[in-house]
Amino acid sequence: MLSVFSDEHFMQQALKEARQAFEGGEIPVGAVVVCQNQVIARAHNQTELLRDVTAHAEILAITAASNYLNSKYLRDCTLFVTLEPCVMCAGALFWSQLGRVVYGAPDDKRGFMRYGKSLLHPKTQLEFGILAEECAALLKVFFQQRRELP
Repeated sequence: MLSVFSDEHFMQQALKEARQAFEGGEIPVGAVVVCQNQVIARAHNQTELLRDVTAHAEILAITAASNYLNSKYLRDCTLFVTLEPCVMCAGALFWSQLGRVVYGAPDDKRGFMRYGKSLLHPKTQLEFGILAEECAALLKVFFQQRRELP
């Protein structure tokens, strides 16, 4: 019998990716793409490692999922990401036509919701606040440690 996992389960998977980013000195954002209740792509921020400002977790996860499905459209997929996507990532989410986006912590400074849900594809469902405190706590620790560095 097929197990159906919860949004919390998949956000925990995204948090694992965020912790990998943290350990690598990257801003700790993680993402997974789920299709038919299965993780088909996982990624975390790699902007420092790749020296690429576009190497956000969401972009890398979209690319991996598109490669996995051999399709540029991800209509039947859900992206779970630990932090509200930025405007750049919202554009990529729009063009990939993701069926659903679920994010944990809000990003009041850089998040796309400053401009509204209209940045996403009209058919994309949006959920937020899943494990928000845990997602935000990892970011807070990261930036506190950065400020303490000499």
